[in-house]
Amino acid sequence: MSAEDTKPTKDAEVTAGDALKPPTANVFLMFGAKKEKKPEAEEEKEAPKDTKEAADADEEKAVEEEADVHFEPLVHLEKVDVKTNEEEEEVLFKIRAKLFRFHSDSKEWKERGTGDVKFLKHKTSGKTRILMRRDKTLKICANHLVQPDYELKPNIGSDRSWVYSVTADISEGEPEAQTLAIRFGNKENADKFKEYFDKAKEGK
Repeated sequence: MSAEDTKPTKDAEVTAGDALKPPTANVFLMFGAKKEKKPEAEEEKEAPKDTKEAADADEEKAVEEEADVHFEPLVHLEKVDVKTNEEEEEVLFKIRAKLFRFHSDSKEWKERGTGDVKFLKHKTSGKTRILMRRDKTLKICANHLVQPDYELKPNIGSDRSWVYSVTADISEGEPEAQTLAIRFGNKENADKFKEYFDKAKEGK
């Protein structure tokens, strides 16, 4: 064998040199290996500044558009005027009180409600009635004219309440004779109620 036969060929040199080089990523991908993913922090660093600012601007715009949502009502309701049957009357006096009614069958007083009691004078007839509505529900608990023969009597043991009888209270719908007791927060309010009650009896 000659020396030329033992001399490495050019191809052999290339092959040996290549064997010393580390395999590339493509080689690993050929055998099913996954490409190494860069940390998110590095990816954020590499993201262009303009891209991040554009994304922030889009997000802010989306929030503004979402906040400016307008909904049209499906049903349009018309304003309705509710009549109280007090339109033709003048309020002479109004004060807060608590009303009781005497039940003859059980021989006891029962509370009818707490709210504003009003003296209402009709603009045409000149007659005055007492109207009282319960708080919150506004349900009528007293509704009667003040007749000349009605009389307020002091309630025994109290200087801030009165007892009186009426022949036709229509708070329940049908005229009904009732014995009522009305109580106020103090003596001054009770005296003021009597003052307007007596004026109404005289037609004033």
